[in-house]
Amino acid sequence: MTTVAVVGLGNMGGPMATALVRAGHTVHGFDLAPEACQEATEAGVRVTGTLAEAVARAEAVITMLPAGRHVLDCYRGDSGVLVTAAPGTLLIDCSTIDVADARAVHRAAGEAGFTSLDAPVSGGVAGARAAALTFMAGGSPDAFARAEPLLAAMGHRIVHCGPEGAGQTAKICNNMILGASMIAVSEAFVLGERLGLSHQALFDVASAASGRCWALTGNCPVPGPVPGSPANNDYRPGFATALMAKDLRIAANALADTGVNGTLGAHAAALYAALAEGPNAERDFSSIVEDVRKRSRPHPPAGPGSLSRTTKETT
Repeated sequence: MTTVAVVGLGNMGGPMATALVRAGHTVHGFDLAPEACQEATEAGVRVTGTLAEAVARAEAVITMLPAGRHVLDCYRGDSGVLVTAAPGTLLIDCSTIDVADARAVHRAAGEAGFTSLDAPVSGGVAGARAAALTFMAGGSPDAFARAEPLLAAMGHRIVHCGPEGAGQTAKICNNMILGASMIAVSEAFVLGERLGLSHQALFDVASAASGRCWALTGNCPVPGPVPGSPANNDYRPGFATALMAKDLRIAANALADTGVNGTLGAHAAALYAALAEGPNAERDFSSIVEDVRKRSRPHPPAGPGSLSRTTKETT
């Protein structure tokens, strides 16, 4: 088994470290938050007092941090990973960060003589706790081959997307689809409400028709149709609105940098950025359905089987 250092023991990194412990690996952990360290310790992670202590004896270092600057600081600092890790240590960054930052992390690692992989995840907190994450990996074939057994202990699908930065590219493209899909699904449910259609009826049709998508069938934004969705638990995440806003901001920046006319992606980023500034920031991103209702102009509820005046006039 492998000795692994996990840096960042929060909502995602903590369960990922626990999954590695369950798989039989020796896991050293480091985090600045005492609560996260306590939970990790109770799960069998050997929490250390400093980053250097966690990294020094590791064969692989996994970072799960909020932003690119945090990863770069973690790597480059005076007592950072690139200084304290033993030669030959594999460096895996599972954070979701800008593609440019991911490539900068790879460059810094390579210049210091280390093999590295960017491997962001999809699946949220529930996927991390169930060791059912999807990993999107970018890096050399050798780095991927070395990392794959560790990633398999934390996830059920591991995809080598290409060279350095390809994992982050796949992640932001995927989450741009997800964010725009959730907005469309939410708007459809609110429209159905206005026209007197029950949530269950819309779900039964769309989930078996061309409107089928994960935002509908896996994370339905209204209570009822999908019992396990956050909508049935006061929108407790799940995948927090603030994290979706962050991922969509990264995607919007990439759209602008590459000159892509990403109208829907940019609009989704703006909507989630606004939502993340309010009390919904820590609620599941599917809570945007409430924002759709709030921003909609007042309208008397339609009775069962009724149609709006506009609809009648155009039929």
